[in-house]
Amino acid sequence: MSTKLPLYLVDDDEAILDSLGFMLGQFGYQVQTFNSGRNFLAQCPLTQAGCVILDSRMPEITGQEVQQKLLETQSPLGVIFLTGHGDLPMALSAFRKGACDFFQKPVSGKALVQAIEKAHRESQANFEQQSLQHKFAQLTEREQQVLTHVIQGMTNKQISEAMYLSLRTIEVHRAKIMKKLEVSNMAELVQHLAHLNTLLPE
Repeated sequence: MSTKLPLYLVDDDEAILDSLGFMLGQFGYQVQTFNSGRNFLAQCPLTQAGCVILDSRMPEITGQEVQQKLLETQSPLGVIFLTGHGDLPMALSAFRKGACDFFQKPVSGKALVQAIEKAHRESQANFEQQSLQHKFAQLTEREQQVLTHVIQGMTNKQISEAMYLSLRTIEVHRAKIMKKLEVSNMAELVQHLAHLNTLLPE
């Protein structure tokens, strides 16, 4: 289970926060509770991986408005709705905006835990992709070209010939690429960047 990732509960009903927080804590989750969407948005690190369980009807800011804010900030947080006032249009809207699941209260612990695990997996993948894109954006155009050749399996000598650059220059570029992408060797680089083809120049 992904109990190391944070789990946020947002509901204006303190009894729900207490009971649900206690139950999920028994599963080993690091649960943080918020009694309003405003407090959640103000205090939660929205750029990190994790999962938020939202009530839909809350004063000041609704669960739907919280989800919209997360979309606007490109937060990697996985979203699960748990509401006593849900309907089909509301659920469809939530899913269209990327919600991982939508439950009516009450919900079984097993179903909720399964949804949290799914949300955590998707959130971690989104976070890693965003982090990789941020690191990739720091590469110069020449470094991106070198990286493209590296992922294609070309040796330094082959890259130097293809780009009409000295072998030493290619070695320097590779060292800078590894530093910026925070990898220690080329095997790790290729393993982490195998899915980066959409970002690389043709």
